[in-house]
Parts: sequence; C-alpha cells; structure tokens
Amino acid sequence: MIPGEALIYERVDSVVYARYRDKPEIARWIIGGDPGAVARANGRFISDNEFQDICKLSLTNVTIKELLDQLIAAYTLVREDK
Repeated sequence: MIPGEALIYERVDSVVYARYRDKPEIARWIIGGDPGAVARANGRFISDNEFQDICKLSLTNVTIKELLDQLIAAYTLVREDK
C-alpha cells in the first residue's frame, strides 16, 4: 500500500478488487469476495471448500471415489517433489 494514495474498489463476478485511483500503471489486485470466485480468479478450478466437499462426497458415492482415486494416482505419478 502506498500511504496517502486513494483506492478504488471494484466488484466483478463476486470478486472484489482494489486499484489506485491515480496510478493506472499499477494493476488492480484481489482483496476478497466469494471464495469460489476468488479461487477461479487466481487460476484455480475449484476452491478449497469445494474440494473438501468432493472428498466428503467420495465417502458415499462410488463413482466420485473411483475418480478421486484416479486423480490421486495421476498426481502421485507426475508431482515434482517426489
């Protein structure tokens, strides 16, 4: 933050951004909003809460469990920090 500089707040697709009013060369940044929308704005497919919901659903849904197991197996094969 730059002391004394005015900020403008914008809401786009449930994400709240801030930017400096008098410094257009500085790009806006995310300051909050709906967790799912913020995750997507940051380039993630789903939020942490949505992933937790998928994990819970896998306990009672065989198809989701099988797909999650396949995802974990693929992740284990390709992750870089072995």
